[in-house]
Amino acid sequence: MDVRILDQRTEEERGRPFLPGAGKTWLLPFYDVFSRVAGVRALHERAARLAGIGPGEAVVDVGCGTGNLSFAVLAAQPAARVTGLDPDADALRRAARKARRRGVDLTLVQGYADRLPAEDASLDHVVSALALHHLDDDGRSAFARAALRALRPGGTVTIADFGGPSPNAEDAGHHSHGHGRGLVHALRHLTRPKRSRRAHGPAVSDHGDGVVALLAGAGFDDAREVAHADRSFGRVSFVQATRPLP
Repeated sequence: MDVRILDQRTEEERGRPFLPGAGKTWLLPFYDVFSRVAGVRALHERAARLAGIGPGEAVVDVGCGTGNLSFAVLAAQPAARVTGLDPDADALRRAARKARRRGVDLTLVQGYADRLPAEDASLDHVVSALALHHLDDDGRSAFARAALRALRPGGTVTIADFGGPSPNAEDAGHHSHGHGRGLVHALRHLTRPKRSRRAHGPAVSDHGDGVVALLAGAGFDDAREVAHADRSFGRVSFVQATRPLP
């Protein structure tokens, strides 16, 4: 078993802000429990199946958090070579502990979605679940370009993210205002779209159209929504695209 945490950040990136997966840092210990209750595991499992990863293929899970999509990938294809990428060191440490308990190989990298830990044309798959909505417009565009660079020709990107209105969309984006309404209020917001105050563009929009446009605009082929799932916290779209062959 090989579980490693690597720090890819440059000196300039060490103070770079990010939105934690749970919305607030102090909620991280509750995130996995709430994810199970909310049925998020099924979304990870579906994304892993849709990705169609083969034995020995190299995969980067962008915005991996505590590793749940990475583990779904490894459950679907134990011989995959998976790297999880996230800026949150605490989440990565939790992912490492979970990987050791499961006895699986996993490389974890502290870094950002616009700089994937891979050489040019070296990845077979890039996957991401419920993470892109944490980025602003520039960050999403930079992620798409980074994924295109890192994937081999014919490699695929599979993204599961919010693709429709939340039942309580009027609350979306209020996570950063610090109203201090307590744990129950915060947990109700864990899986809703949580944009940073700068993130107001169309990259995640109804029925996955925004993600499709994002990937097509970066140069991917055949960008399309391949599935969706309706949940109490909104619609999740599954979008795939392929790096063009030469």
